[in-house]
Amino acid sequence: MDVAGALHDVARAGPFFTVATGPAGSAPDGAHPVADACAGRTDALVRRIAHVRTVLGSDDRVAASVTFQGLAALLVAAPFAAAVVHGVLPALSPSALHWAPRTDGPWELWCADPGGRPVPDPADAAAGLADLLLDQHLRPLAAAVRERVAVSEKVLHGNTASTVAATRRLVVAQWPAVHDRATEVAERLLDTGVLAGTGERLAPRPPDRGWSFRRRSCCLYYRARDGGLCGDCVLAPRPAD
Repeated sequence: MDVAGALHDVARAGPFFTVATGPAGSAPDGAHPVADACAGRTDALVRRIAHVRTVLGSDDRVAASVTFQGLAALLVAAPFAAAVVHGVLPALSPSALHWAPRTDGPWELWCADPGGRPVPDPADAAAGLADLLLDQHLRPLAAAVRERVAVSEKVLHGNTASTVAATRRLVVAQWPAVHDRATEVAERLLDTGVLAGTGERLAPRPPDRGWSFRRRSCCLYYRARDGGLCGDCVLAPRPAD
């Protein structure tokens, strides 16, 4: 099973889908395990929130929410795509997966020659992704963000759900043939654990196929200096049936 090859292939979808791999010791400069940021062993998370606050001209809560959403998108995209497109769940635990903080774009992700396991059907893929993404990565990341800034847990769970729906859209756009598998995996994730009830699936609006997601919370971006409402925001006008 060529896990590195699967990750290399899904990186075609863009920088958020990119996890570089290589021999141990070849991580990018400044990279450290994702687990270190969540455990407070580095100040990368604090510095990222401060950077986002400056860029957005916002308060700490807006910056914390937007920071979490950006990092969630980075953590979700490649594993979701690999599981859907190649039927492979990469072993990208918080201790194995490294990120290198950047101020000019998404943080770089890297892992030393990752293993993985096959996820042949959508139920297997969704269960594996729920454990890897929701339990191992995003729950600790949300807790770490909330330790630093008093931002609502409901907002952060909504950000995760929005990220899952957006990732499904991007994967289907890049690989139309996996529409049904991507849709079932996303639906199962959105009905799992803390994501259950975070939004609803409505009649599709272009470019979506099958359904469009509308969350039951707001990421707070509208409070930024030049912010606005996202397309799936609970505050946006409800689309006509």
